[in-house]
Amino acid sequence: MPKWVYSFGAGHNEGRADMRNLLGGKGANLAEMASIGLPVPPGFTITTEVCSAFYKNDRAYPADLEPQVREALARVETAVGRRFGDAKSPLLVSVRSGARVSMPGMMDTVLNLGLTHETVQGLAESSGDARFAWDSYRRFIQMFGSVVLGVDHHRFEEIIESVKLDQAVIEDTALGAEDWQRVCDEYMAMVREETGKPFPQSPWDQLWAAIGAVFGSWMNHRANTYRRLHDIPADWGTAVNVQAMVFGNMGNDCATGVCFTRDPSTGENLFYGEFLVNAQGEDVVAGIRTPQPLSRARAKPGEVSMEEALPEAYAELCRVRETLERHYADMQDIEFTVQQGKLYMLQTRNGKRTAAASLRIAVEMARDGLIPREEAVKRVNPQALDQLLHPMLDPEAPRTLFGRGLPASPGAASGAVVFSADEAELRAAKGDAVILVRIETSPEDIHGMHAARGILTTRGGMTSHAAVVARGMGRPCVAGAGGISVDYGSRTLASGGRTIRAGDVITLDGATGEVFVGQVATVEPKLSGDFAVLMEWADSLRRLRIRTNAETPLDAETARKFGAEGIGLCRTEHMFFAPERIGAVRQMIMANDERGRRAALEKLLPFQRQDFVELFRIMAGLPVTIRLLDPPLHEFLPHGEAEIAEVAEALGQDQESMRRRAAELAEANPMLGHRGCRLGISYPEIYEMQARAIFEAAIEIARASAEPPVPEIMIPLVGTRRELEITRAQVDRVAKEVFETAGRTLPYTVGTMIELPRAALTADRIAEVADFFSFGTNDLTQTTFGLSRDDAGKFLPHYVEAGILPKDPFVSLDIDGVGALVRIATERGRATKPHLKCGICGEHGGDPASITFCEQVGLDYVSCSPYRVPVARLAAAQAALGAGMDRTA
Repeated sequence: MPKWVYSFGAGHNEGRADMRNLLGGKGANLAEMASIGLPVPPGFTITTEVCSAFYKNDRAYPADLEPQVREALARVETAVGRRFGDAKSPLLVSVRSGARVSMPGMMDTVLNLGLTHETVQGLAESSGDARFAWDSYRRFIQMFGSVVLGVDHHRFEEIIESVKLDQAVIEDTALGAEDWQRVCDEYMAMVREETGKPFPQSPWDQLWAAIGAVFGSWMNHRANTYRRLHDIPADWGTAVNVQAMVFGNMGNDCATGVCFTRDPSTGENLFYGEFLVNAQGEDVVAGIRTPQPLSRARAKPGEVSMEEALPEAYAELCRVRETLERHYADMQDIEFTVQQGKLYMLQTRNGKRTAAASLRIAVEMARDGLIPREEAVKRVNPQALDQLLHPMLDPEAPRTLFGRGLPASPGAASGAVVFSADEAELRAAKGDAVILVRIETSPEDIHGMHAARGILTTRGGMTSHAAVVARGMGRPCVAGAGGISVDYGSRTLASGGRTIRAGDVITLDGATGEVFVGQVATVEPKLSGDFAVLMEWADSLRRLRIRTNAETPLDAETARKFGAEGIGLCRTEHMFFAPERIGAVRQMIMANDERGRRAALEKLLPFQRQDFVELFRIMAGLPVTIRLLDPPLHEFLPHGEAEIAEVAEALGQDQESMRRRAAELAEANPMLGHRGCRLGISYPEIYEMQARAIFEAAIEIARASAEPPVPEIMIPLVGTRRELEITRAQVDRVAKEVFETAGRTLPYTVGTMIELPRAALTADRIAEVADFFSFGTNDLTQTTFGLSRDDAGKFLPHYVEAGILPKDPFVSLDIDGVGALVRIATERGRATKPHLKCGICGEHGGDPASITFCEQVGLDYVSCSPYRVPVARLAAAQAALGAGMDRTA
């Protein structure tokens, strides 16, 4: 017979801390605390396997569960000397959830279960305190009625407030036994009115209903949302913990509280927490009464600390704090109750903490010898490092929500709304803080994006142009805010009946995807010495190299500051949109023949050469992978009539010619059109100019520096061996010409971006003419799924919510599909060239789960936006330690 129930406490502990997958974190830790001698009220845990069976069997329990529950409850009765449902000395229990990872507040709890019209009298007599008994009963009716029966919580609060008003009191504690009895009677009548049934008076019926409600809460809306945000699989399930009640509401020698063994905000090694005298657990978190501090040192004038009110219980709690932190070797989040002066432990778990606290705790515990350095590196969530690198909204600041989108680039920013890149640049030059608001951005907006404090778009996903560029620049970005409508004509944006006009101030929270009306206060990040220490430890453990995606000196310098070991992707098209260059680019596009194109490209050459000189100088001998021109040419042409007229005049062209050329270049599906290496083959002079700029810049830096540059030239969108063969020959020919003119040579490599399924499947042949592979996983995801990343945001969130996809494949690499192509290409490429260098340069290069996959496949490096470099360094170390795939657990 399967074992569905595990007992704990009173010397009978069937579980352990390492059984959290079966018993949930709460059940495993209750058994563990009891086994090391801490005062834990006895109880039992119904396993997560019952939860799985519950959902598989249309919310029905396994047939042999009930006898195991009855046997375990009988053991609790014996331990505490009370009987469940007994009229004179009733056993009361709590029923709580307990998933394998902490999900605070997401699932349901019922306290004081077992109280009825009959047993409440027995509790009053056996305790000698009628007020306590009726207070406990009203709490149970309220929790059970809300959690199990679905009665609105506010209906109960209205009754209490009415009674308090009648009695002219403010605090709940001022109500007496008769008052609480009246509340219970009114509760009962209201529940019957709301549900059409009387409140259940059988303790066993109450117990099974509460167990079902806790299992049912695993799939409630808030739990589903929390799991989605924290990548917790739905099939893990929750356990249910049934535990003998201890009471913090029996008088002034009783209390309840929550505490952390260290400060969860700063990580400081100080006892941190709150408590309430004469209260039960929900009072601390519900905000009905103001909790008091634990220690005298933290008490403000007028506050009475637990150290003063209950000195013996406080002293024992301090000893428990030391015991638990030594035992678990991590900061603990503890719930406790004091009943008539005796301390009881109700829960311990690894405490939630800020990124700064996580960093400090991990480093200090390693230095103090509590954990090894490897464990310290594994303890810090790489994603949380974003909190340390960008300004954040002040958690205490008031705010008014305007709308929501995708959290495309972390950080917080406030500024005046502008609707064009030119206006953003103009106002920023005058010192104004601006937020660039666009329906969607294009490469032409790059100057405005750079000038703005933040970017808001109503279309596009996590890897849209706005998102990718914003992350690279370190700008906060909220993308795909479909609930916000933008009207360029009236220069307004609207959401939920509210309208914001150009010049009005809004605030973006790029970490949550929220948009707020007006200015919300921010706090600047502070990088502590612990950050550098942990990064040093991580670097000593990782195998993967970490590069950056950068094409401006600012990006490159930022990335170097964060520890980048080269550039894995320099997108040269971003360099073409600068005001002093775009004219020459458009002249090249409008030219009728090769001669005209070469004349225009000759004007671009010095600009491109200087771009690469700057990047080579900053990277100081580190590899720099430069992708030759990739996007289709029509992206560089003007679109609106006014812009066409302006550009035509500047180029000395007539407007009709420009419209005609734009029409010739227009494509139904540009992403799969005339772009990448196809441009280099159709117009070889473009790639030749770029190659010349690269090699002349490399020679210039090599002459001036002891650290010669390492250029890696990457041909985009290759689908066949022949395409790479042709374009590589162009690059090699230009290199030979430049080296002959300069009278010296430099080592360089030519490789390709693997972003088409055909390229991945024929990688063995392509590797014959490639020195390296770089996986462009943004486009590889698009071409594998047949998705447009700019349009998929309309339905991908629903796909994730519905379980069709586990995650947005543009945020975290699709291991089964896109990952399989990466694995195939790497294996086949290295079968041809065993030492073929392989890396990844899509946005997945900064995603910890994707980095774990890159480690497993054996790639040489990942490349990500500058502000993701520390995230990638830490994730790579965790992947090398084998911790990456198990971080959630």
